[in-house]
Amino acid sequence: MPEWTFSEDDLEAAVALGAAGELTLEVRHEGRAVVLPSRLGIRTAHEDLTTGLAFTGSDSRRIDDFYRTVTGKRREHRYTATEWTLSFAKGPHRLDLLVRVGGGGVAYRYAVPWTGPVTVTGELSEYVVAGDARAVLLPYENGRCDYEEIHRHTTVAGAEPILYGYPSLFQTGGIWLMLTESDLDGGYAGSRLRFDGHAFRLDLPDPYVTAASPLVTPWRTMIVGDLAAIVESDLVTSLAAPSKVADPAWIRPGAAAWSWWSDGPSTRDLDAQKRWVDFAAANGWPYVLADAGWNKEWMPELIGYATDKGVGVWLWSHWQHVDTELEHREKLALWKEWGAAGVKIDFTESDGQDRMRWFDAILAATARLELMVVFHGGTIPRGTERTWPHFMTAEAVKGAEWIKPKPGKQPLYPATHYLSLACTRNVQGPMDFTPCTFTGVRTITAGFELALAVLFESGIQHFADGIAAYEARPEALRLLSNVPVAWDETRLLSGDPADHLLLARRSGGEWYVGAGVSGEARTLTVPLGFLDEGEWAAEIYRDAPGDRILAETATVSAGGKLDLAVPPNGGFTLHLRREIS
Repeated sequence: MPEWTFSEDDLEAAVALGAAGELTLEVRHEGRAVVLPSRLGIRTAHEDLTTGLAFTGSDSRRIDDFYRTVTGKRREHRYTATEWTLSFAKGPHRLDLLVRVGGGGVAYRYAVPWTGPVTVTGELSEYVVAGDARAVLLPYENGRCDYEEIHRHTTVAGAEPILYGYPSLFQTGGIWLMLTESDLDGGYAGSRLRFDGHAFRLDLPDPYVTAASPLVTPWRTMIVGDLAAIVESDLVTSLAAPSKVADPAWIRPGAAAWSWWSDGPSTRDLDAQKRWVDFAAANGWPYVLADAGWNKEWMPELIGYATDKGVGVWLWSHWQHVDTELEHREKLALWKEWGAAGVKIDFTESDGQDRMRWFDAILAATARLELMVVFHGGTIPRGTERTWPHFMTAEAVKGAEWIKPKPGKQPLYPATHYLSLACTRNVQGPMDFTPCTFTGVRTITAGFELALAVLFESGIQHFADGIAAYEARPEALRLLSNVPVAWDETRLLSGDPADHLLLARRSGGEWYVGAGVSGEARTLTVPLGFLDEGEWAAEIYRDAPGDRILAETATVSAGGKLDLAVPPNGGFTLHLRREIS
C-alpha cells in the first residue's frame, strides 16, 4: 500500500492509498497517533473521487510567511511549514491533495481541476479520534447557522451522534487536538462535523457547491500540542489568504459602549445615545454602538456630536438591508458620508455558499468605503481578520445577550462555559461575547466577569452593562478604561477548559492577566516568568463581598510568583507595568 509521510518538528502526517484506490490520513505527535487513519476524498458531479484513485506525481514547496494583523491574540505572525501536493487520477479526472505540516498543526485541502465549473456533491473527509479521548463539543442541531450553544464535556465514545460546530477540541494521550477549517470564501460553503459514533465526518449545508475550475476547498485544519499550543495558536489565520486591504491605517480596534443590553429602548432615543457618547468619552472608549432602532433623521446629529468628543459611532443593520450592490452604493456610502466608523450586520444565519458570496461582497464594499465591520447572529471567522483586516469581530457564540436580567430568570451558563470558549471559539478568531455584564444573571463572580475583558479577545470589545452598573464599580471601570482589545502577545500560563484558566496578554510594554475558576474556592499561583527583568507594579482586581471588585497594588519581580485566593466560580485580573525607579 503506497504511503507518504510528511513531518516537521514533532508532527507527522501519513497519507496512504489503499488497494481500492481510497485515501486515508493519519496524524501523529511525537510518534503517537492523535488522528487515527481517516478517509479522504471528494465527490463531484463529473466523478466520484473517493475511490479508484491512482497516484500520478508529487511536488513540494516551503512556506515562510511573515504578516501583520490589526487585531488578534498577536499582531505579528510568523508561519513556517512545508506543503506537499499529491496528484491522483481516475480516468481522465484529477484530484490534487495539498498537505501542510507546520505552524503547530496539520492542514489539508483538495483542488479539483476541470475544463469548466466544478460541482461538489459531498466530501468524504473525516476525523477518527480514539474513543477514550476527552471531547469538548459544540452541538449544531438546527437547520440555520447555529454556534449559540453550550459546549458538552464528554468523551468521543460518549458523544451523541449529532452535528457539531467548529472548533471541536479533544485530548488524547495527554495531547490536545483542535479540528476546524480556514480560508473560506464564496468559492465554497462552510462545513460542520457529523458524528456517526465512529468518525467525525465533514458535513456541507448545501446539496452541492459549485465554483470555477480549479475548485479549491478550505483548509481542513488540525492544531496539535499542549493546551497552551492550542490557545496561543494563530494557525487558522496563517492559513487564510493575505490581506486585500492595501493600507490598514484607518482601521482602529477599540472598546465600545453598547446601550441595547441594559436599556433596549435607548437605541431609539437621541438624548439617550448622547449620554452613552458622553460616558464613552469620559472613560476613553473610542466607540459607541447604535443598535437596532436608530433613526436616520437624527443619526447625522449623533455622529457629529460624537465626533466632537472623539468617539466613533457604529450603526446596526440587518444583513438583508445591505444585500445588493445598489444598497452598498447608497446606504453604506450614505452612512460613510455621515461619518460612521463601522457597521454591525446582524442575522447572517447561514454557512451556505450563497451567504459566503455575500460576505465576499460586503467585505469588499466596506473596505472600499473604509468602514469597519462586525457580524452578528451568524458564522465563525475562518481567518477573516487576516484577509479583511477591517473585520473586527463576529458573534457566533452564546454570549451575554442570553443572560440579560428579567424577573424569574435563572442562571444559564456554568462557569465552564467561559473557560471552554477561551479554549475553543476564541482560538478560532475574534469573539463578540459582549462581556463585563455585572448585572447579568450569572453563576460566576464579579471578579471572573471582569476578567473576561482579558480572557476574551475581540477587535471591538462591546462592554454591555449599563452606565449605573459601571459607575457603581469604579474599580472595574478603571480597568475597563485602560484594557486593550488587540494584543501583541498571548500566553496561557495554566489551565483546563473544565477547571481554570490563567491567561496573560501583552500590549506594548504592559501585561494583563485574566483568571477564572470553575467550582470550589482555591488559591491560584500566577508564575511571573513571562515578565522582563526588574520590578513591576501589579494592580490586582479581585472579588470583594457584595459582588463587588476590590483593587489592590503590589510590587512583583520577574521570575517570581503571585498567590491569590479565589472564591467559588471566581476570578481576578492583573495589570502589570514596569516600576519606574
